[in-house]
Amino acid sequence: MGNQFKVINLKGIGKLLISIAIPLLVGGLAGFLTQNSRTFYATLQKPPLAPPGFIFPIVWTVLYVLIGIASFLVLKRNNGQDIYREALYGYAASLLLSFLWPLVFFRLKALFGAFWVLLLLWLITGITNAKFYRISHAAGLLFLPYWLWITYAGYLNLATWLLNR
Repeated sequence: MGNQFKVINLKGIGKLLISIAIPLLVGGLAGFLTQNSRTFYATLQKPPLAPPGFIFPIVWTVLYVLIGIASFLVLKRNNGQDIYREALYGYAASLLLSFLWPLVFFRLKALFGAFWVLLLLWLITGITNAKFYRISHAAGLLFLPYWLWITYAGYLNLATWLLNR
């Protein structure tokens, strides 16, 4: 009966919490640096299906938790093969671009430039998602909503630029 229950692995929980904290901190820093973004967003003409501004931090928080868990699952399986390194570099690049996008869009008010950042983010995230899925189906499925949201954000960004140029 003793083998039926595994002892909680505190080291694994710590790595999971760090994996979740990293994207949350990246998003939190971007949010801090663009804290007046709701005012700017409210002045823009928005396309159909554009959500109210308060939705974005909620969605991004959920997505950052999901991709943090996904990265943990990939890290757990890492055996040094190239696919792991490529997947984790792609993940890091996606976090960097996710950090840069709100700065370009809200701080620089460069809506078309932000679209190009999103396009690169969409491409890197799609490739990373495929690699995550090859490593761990669960990681790939947890990463997928991030890529889908970026797809939607691309529509919103491009349409907002077109309406406000």
